[in-house]
Amino acid sequence: MTGAQAVLALAPAALALAPWLAARRRLERVARAGHELRAPLCAARLAVHAAARDPGPALAAVDRELERAALALADLEAARAGRPPAQRRDRVDVAALLDEVRGGWAPLAWPLDREVRVERGGPVPAVAGDARRLAQAVGNLVANALEHGDGPVVLRARAAGGGVRIEVDDAGGGLAVPLARLVRRRRSGRGARGRGLAIAAAIARRHGG
Repeated sequence: MTGAQAVLALAPAALALAPWLAARRRLERVARAGHELRAPLCAARLAVHAAARDPGPALAAVDRELERAALALADLEAARAGRPPAQRRDRVDVAALLDEVRGGWAPLAWPLDREVRVERGGPVPAVAGDARRLAQAVGNLVANALEHGDGPVVLRARAAGGGVRIEVDDAGGGLAVPLARLVRRRRSGRGARGRGLAIAAAIARRHGG
């Protein structure tokens, strides 16, 4: 077979593969939207139980989780239409964002006998991005720390390399496999765990992280 014949033979194969790849990407978007829809509904249920202890913060947490669920439903509709998730461009106060995430998750950590807190350092600059998506990413990391970690969950932010570094820390034993491997599994549609981490990683990449 000549070089020209090889190119002609490969072209139909590539054309046949393209719809399969597009369908696979769409299914992963639907799966991610479904993951993000289940999480806030479960969190809202926990917040309702926590309302007996401290109704004000707990009801505010329910309100935030329902906002997350609405965002997940919008993502699900976009995924069904084959579109990527919508993203806005805001000026994001990162310190305020961490306070908001802490406020949403603290009542949910209480039934688990856990704590979510923000650890202050130096001044943190504002960043350009989608505040909803950044809160979604940090929230996924907090959820992961509460489900699989131990001890208090500590949120931090600091200026780093012309941007901002956000950290979510807990006292657990860490991941069973390297983070990069978990994220790759979920991006390729494989593996039972890591979808929340893959979503957080994708949001970070879209924000230049």
